[in-house]
Amino acid sequence: MSRAEPKTRPSDPRFSSGPAAKRPGWSAKSLELPSLGRSHRAPLARGRIAHAIELTRTLLEIPADYRIAIVPGSDTGAVEMAMWSLLGPRGVDVLAWEHFGGLWIKDIVDQLRLEDVRVLVGAGDIRHRLTMVDWQRDVVFTWNGTATGTCVPGADWIEYDRQGLAICDATSAIFGEPIPVSKLDVIAFSWQKCLGGEAAHGVLVLSPKAVERLLSYTPPWPMPKLFRMKDSAGLLPGLFSGNTINTVSLLCVEDAIDSMEWAISIGGLSALHQRVRDNYQVVADWVAASPWADFLEAVEPCRSRTSVCLRISDPKIAGLDVAGQHRFTSEIAQRLDNMGAAFDISGFRTAPPSLRIWCGPTVETNNLKALMPWLDWAFAEQELHLHQHS
Repeated sequence: MSRAEPKTRPSDPRFSSGPAAKRPGWSAKSLELPSLGRSHRAPLARGRIAHAIELTRTLLEIPADYRIAIVPGSDTGAVEMAMWSLLGPRGVDVLAWEHFGGLWIKDIVDQLRLEDVRVLVGAGDIRHRLTMVDWQRDVVFTWNGTATGTCVPGADWIEYDRQGLAICDATSAIFGEPIPVSKLDVIAFSWQKCLGGEAAHGVLVLSPKAVERLLSYTPPWPMPKLFRMKDSAGLLPGLFSGNTINTVSLLCVEDAIDSMEWAISIGGLSALHQRVRDNYQVVADWVAASPWADFLEAVEPCRSRTSVCLRISDPKIAGLDVAGQHRFTSEIAQRLDNMGAAFDISGFRTAPPSLRIWCGPTVETNNLKALMPWLDWAFAEQELHLHQHS
């Protein structure tokens, strides 16, 4: 017998981990659009790009001596630009606990072919790997892994007096998790995660030490144009004040400005962090009472509060082979999509069988509260379907 459908649906069922939900109250009419159709080199457009950079500095409380640029290729482009421009003078420690960290390993080992590389991966509690890091070396890591819901447990493991560079892919944590900027030398992210912005562009933040490395070191490999941050005279003129390397989408810029101005209007970074904590707590309370679901990341201090990943712990489902578990979770996600209760919550394609619910700051807590009964409904329906066809 089918379980009764919950009476209330989320008013916004967008729980995708990227691009994520737009800010509350968003409308295309909210965007300031005089820059559209203008050259991105025109004073008006450059002023808007520069405004986006300064809003980033203000909202993230980035020190005045750090440089900020809008770059091509989303977060991936920003991370790769940093690695191809800065790595080589020192040995490198690269950490990975999910898909995207694995991509940075592939870049460093297979593409750049650096010789002195330590790859710190492995199953289980990531805190052990953090103790193995040598800060005499450059360190590349992902702050928050959206594929597995694994997040570094703060920044105590990062040394202030490090000799190497701390290069951080922060895209699904920045704006959502407390990140002490002064403990990082390179911060890469995009607008499409915690701001609910549009894709295509990345943001790259460099500390004075990273800028010094950039200016003093020339890599031995050819540098693609899109990765070039300097010329024979030094830093590219205007790159860190609005003169982008390639043609930027001014609609994306205006959308990012709108999101950041909203964030500042509700109380800034601390307000965004509180929204994430409130959202995560809804899911955590539900998991604590659930007979069939648990967090994919078992270690609570290392659990993401933004990209919350759930596994099915019910013995009947957990006992299926991996392909069967993937089908079960995918069909739960499809049921919820069909009912208009949750869009795009299937686990990442390379992750273990899971559901992935975005709890970032643009998601409204009431929508998550409305979603929880639908998860129970979809599990019950899918379990019944499995029983009927077994």
